[in-house]
Amino acid sequence: MSARHAPGSRRPFLGRLAALFAFGLTTALCAPVASATGAATGEPVYFGVSGPLTGPNAQYGAQWKAGFDLALDQINAEGGINGRPLQYVFEDSQSDPRQAVAIAQKFVSDPRILIELGDFSSPASMAASPIYQRAGLVQLGFTNSHPDFTKGGDFIWSPSISQADAQPLIADLAVKQGYKHLAVLYQNTDWGRASKDVLVKAANARGAQIVAAEGYQPTDKDFRATLVRVRDTHPDALVLISYYADGAQIVRQARESGISLPIVAASSVYSPKFLELGGNSVNGVTTNTSFFPGEPRPEVQRFVQGFEAKYHREPDAFNAFAYDATIIAAYALRTGGLERRGVRDALPKLRDVPSVVYGKATFDPQTRRIVGVKSIDLVVRDGHWALLDKSAAAVASK
Repeated sequence: MSARHAPGSRRPFLGRLAALFAFGLTTALCAPVASATGAATGEPVYFGVSGPLTGPNAQYGAQWKAGFDLALDQINAEGGINGRPLQYVFEDSQSDPRQAVAIAQKFVSDPRILIELGDFSSPASMAASPIYQRAGLVQLGFTNSHPDFTKGGDFIWSPSISQADAQPLIADLAVKQGYKHLAVLYQNTDWGRASKDVLVKAANARGAQIVAAEGYQPTDKDFRATLVRVRDTHPDALVLISYYADGAQIVRQARESGISLPIVAASSVYSPKFLELGGNSVNGVTTNTSFFPGEPRPEVQRFVQGFEAKYHREPDAFNAFAYDATIIAAYALRTGGLERRGVRDALPKLRDVPSVVYGKATFDPQTRRIVGVKSIDLVVRDGHWALLDKSAAAVASK
């Protein structure tokens, strides 16, 4: 499945622009993106997207598209890429490694594609990384947190927080809530196993003990036997290294089985779908994220206002991640001279790119990840995501 965004494929330009200017968003957030006065015209500049539009992770793809489109409204209203409109080709991988490989082969053979964003899961992205690396096409894996993702080569970059940094924050979240005996359920994938290994070390370093660690396949549907085994190890809390669909199912089945353990989940569950699929069962689940619309930072509130003006709903982290990735791609395309290798060369030179998630984004040229980690602790309260500690909206480290 392919989605192409061409002129006229979204709501009328003047309506979009009016909504954005109503909140002053283009001036406040993206003025540095502009390279020309007036709206972009002429032959488009393309980036490719490999990600899930169907299948169990389809909600993430929908969240991405909303973030991409808001960013493109702004970028193209401010002159696009050297006066040309920026657009994307979105190919549906279902976040499956085999499909991600086929999409990579398609993108590297298409000379229009100057940078690729995605895939959603680290296993899918890492399966495709060798193709992008050999072809010299930047793969910007903006949700790829596997610690080894950017080790795939100098064309493999990510503005996502590595699990090497994210899982210690999950351990912190569990321990500061008083949980010292933890049982872990994790996706039995490269991403899940790597995340679990980091979590175990981080928990032990903080005086906590892992009393059980159970892996499961992403396609599993029945977790009740596993949950009973875990319960019988007498943990203080259950930690989930899951996505929204499997995470919601685990929590629902735990509650239906009479297991009332507190649950701490990886930030990948932070999605409206987790609330929808989990219902009342997910109330009380805690997690952390690097973006939350209730955070008072001015750049966050400007983004929220612009997003609500366009979509009439509140944004979440994956909307923000996609928005930021598009802004980064625009800077790299403009700086790199619309040439694939030039885009790669531009990324380590970028400094303080406007970012909803980070405030200002700068890559470490050695790790090829954004410098800095932000963590906001959340809880599901009455069917909604809320700040766990209202007195401290965010904690920044590094």
